[in-house]
Amino acid sequence: MALSLGGVAAATVPVLGACGVGGRTNAPNGADDVSGGFDWKKASGTTINILQTPHPYQKSYQPLFKEFTELTGINVNADLVPEADYFTKLNTELAGGTGKHDAFMLGAYFIWQYGPAGWIEDLHPWLQNSSATGPDYDFEDIFDGLRTSTRWDFKTGDPLGTGGQWAIPWGFENNVVAYNKKYFDQRGIKKLPDRFDDFIQLAVDLTDRSANRYGIATRGSKSWATIHPGFMTQYTREGAVDYSFNGSELIAEMDSDKAIEFTKKWIEMQHKAGPTSWTAYEYPNATGDLGDGKAMMVYDADSATYPKNKPGASAEAGNLAWYAGPAGADGNYKTNLWTWSWAMNANSRNKLASWLFIQWATGKDSLNKAVEAGSYADPVRKSVFDTTFKRVAASQPGYLEAFETVIGSSKIQFTPQKKFFDTTKDWAVALQDIYGGEDAASRLRSLAKTNTSKINL
Repeated sequence: MALSLGGVAAATVPVLGACGVGGRTNAPNGADDVSGGFDWKKASGTTINILQTPHPYQKSYQPLFKEFTELTGINVNADLVPEADYFTKLNTELAGGTGKHDAFMLGAYFIWQYGPAGWIEDLHPWLQNSSATGPDYDFEDIFDGLRTSTRWDFKTGDPLGTGGQWAIPWGFENNVVAYNKKYFDQRGIKKLPDRFDDFIQLAVDLTDRSANRYGIATRGSKSWATIHPGFMTQYTREGAVDYSFNGSELIAEMDSDKAIEFTKKWIEMQHKAGPTSWTAYEYPNATGDLGDGKAMMVYDADSATYPKNKPGASAEAGNLAWYAGPAGADGNYKTNLWTWSWAMNANSRNKLASWLFIQWATGKDSLNKAVEAGSYADPVRKSVFDTTFKRVAASQPGYLEAFETVIGSSKIQFTPQKKFFDTTKDWAVALQDIYGGEDAASRLRSLAKTNTSKINL
């Protein structure tokens, strides 16, 4: 199932050597050109081209495009690119300065690469223009952690939530724990661990290699996507940070005492209770093992495991449940998220029509309809979660409770920086080296030294 978590395909995306070269646009933001009263028909007769990759969000919206055209008079040509090729195609197109695709699906981390290059439109002026944005759009209804995670001013050391609004969240994933409730019930396991040490012990207790059963599945491949789901969530809950800012440059902190201690435990957990081929694991492997009854727990995106519990979707359909995962020592539930969002090509020749599409796609009405279809997990709007999604997901044990536990602390926990893909992949390589026997402290000191040098060039 093609369920993108910024995972398999994005892990292979070529990172540009320098931001701002090739394709940088000097095109003005188009919002100021829109005047008069708001009208969905203002761009009637326009045709826009959008770029997507297969995903439950995309599939949920495909039947709704007719409604958008009826509402606006705008025709939509939707190009669908397989996940393995999606970001390569998008990078090439944007770097070439083409306005071929007016709007496209974008993961929030890519803003840190595409924004400084001048490839994507700042949508804040569009949101602020009542001639372009309808009075009932209610941007504040989108969860704060999502709105914050798609804003940055591209200044080293500045946090997310500053600067332009470079994309509008469309769907997202909290990184929490899914587990085999049927097996837990058989074993009489009623209390789920709320501390990481207890979580590791439970994973070990659940592991029986002779029965082809193991305790915990996480990603482990040499990809930046190995770091961002369960690892980064628990790393942050345990009090570790990726970088600190000393006033002039970012300093990598993967070798702090807390980071080293956590990393040792994470790798020990993989050896004792993870899949035997952990270094090759990506999210389809992890969620597949949960659905097949091999993995008793998965620490990854909730909406990656959500479909596995639908009737006929897996061998363990109907047997799965969710919880927030272990809290930090101070009781926090800080959670790293991934969000698919809609961004506008700064070189688009159809900016008003593109904005009307993005506004519609992320609006209350269409989102409610997409969620109602049943496969759209984690709506970005609080009003949609509180009504439609609570009803649709009510039969999924623990899912809503886990969501509500973490949502107040769910955001991108990484420090924004322009070398994210390169340095975070290096982090995943370091984990593999430690898994293979290298000393954790010395390997992480080497990683921190290298990453500090890379991000401050």
